[in-house]
Amino acid sequence: MEIRIKISYLITVIICALLLFIGNKTAVSGSLEIMNYSQDIVKAKVQRISDRVIFNNNSEEPVPMSLTGENIIFEARITSGERKGEIVTASQNLNSSLYGAQKEVAQNASVVLINSNDGWYFNGFLRTNRLLGLGIIFAICVLFLGRKNGFNTLLSLGFTCTAIFAVFIPAVLSGRNIYLMSILVCVYIMITMPLIVIGYNKKSLAAILGCTGGVMIAGIIALIMDKTLFLTGIIDEHSRYLINLPGDIRLNLKAIVFAGIIIGAMGAVNDVAISISSSLWEIKEKAADIQFKELFRSGLNIGRDIMGTMADTLILAYIGSSLSVVLLLSVFSGSFLGLFNSEMIAVEILQAIAGSFGILLAMPLTALFSALIFPKKN
Repeated sequence: MEIRIKISYLITVIICALLLFIGNKTAVSGSLEIMNYSQDIVKAKVQRISDRVIFNNNSEEPVPMSLTGENIIFEARITSGERKGEIVTASQNLNSSLYGAQKEVAQNASVVLINSNDGWYFNGFLRTNRLLGLGIIFAICVLFLGRKNGFNTLLSLGFTCTAIFAVFIPAVLSGRNIYLMSILVCVYIMITMPLIVIGYNKKSLAAILGCTGGVMIAGIIALIMDKTLFLTGIIDEHSRYLINLPGDIRLNLKAIVFAGIIIGAMGAVNDVAISISSSLWEIKEKAADIQFKELFRSGLNIGRDIMGTMADTLILAYIGSSLSVVLLLSVFSGSFLGLFNSEMIAVEILQAIAGSFGILLAMPLTALFSALIFPKKN
């Protein structure tokens, strides 16, 4: 039995990786190329500060707005890319009207530089190394506390992130149907996550079925409200940039809103489904003679407790992710009517409500499937 479990686990991992490989190869064919920015953005280490200069537009030759104000001129050694080891002169603009209060570069600081036609410019402090370190600490904590389940959690997280960044995003930039690709990615994640974390058993089956129902209702609500709310998909300045992408690809902004809703809802719905399924499995293990009615009722009671916290989690997550924009709109909208009637806030509310509906439906569905499946011999 133990050998069979290990073989099934290994087959699952291989199939998941193979699907991602095939999906990536299919998605990247014809995808929009990143506009050569990867060649112009490099890591660097500040060697010394050369000068401080103030530019203004009073001279005969106008200065770009991005350079007006005080600028720090410094020398830096490039530490990545084809020009690694080269010493270049760059500048950091301290114009508070454009960037707000920002930290000045200093000697030995790790920075990111961008190469423009007229020279090198400070693009920000290097943050990826510190984020990588934090991620490694998180992974160690998960492995230490979760052991085998912790490893499965990290593996599932890796597959999920790869599905989003290596399959879904390239597919969108390839001009493929965003509705279809978002559904396929959700199906992939909904199936692989329980199978890897829980394994091949009835807990996984009940969680997958309950999560599928929850995500489906979230998607249906998103499609219906797209028509009734007269959404355009232009919810912020990033959406406006997507309209004018180079090449022949024209992105469906409303489809992107739909994808954001179901992918965002899927995480919370999956969490609820797995929690209820695992809890009912433990009840069944401890009370083998429990009947369908009692097990289903227990699932509803567990789901009611989970539902309140998960709905709050969704709403607070969406508000927190766009808090600065909410504050800005609150200042300039003039009233709550103007604030909540803006398309960006309307989409945020739609995401939260659709996700909450998904949780609401996943709760009784998972309880129902668990009560139907668990009493039988495993």
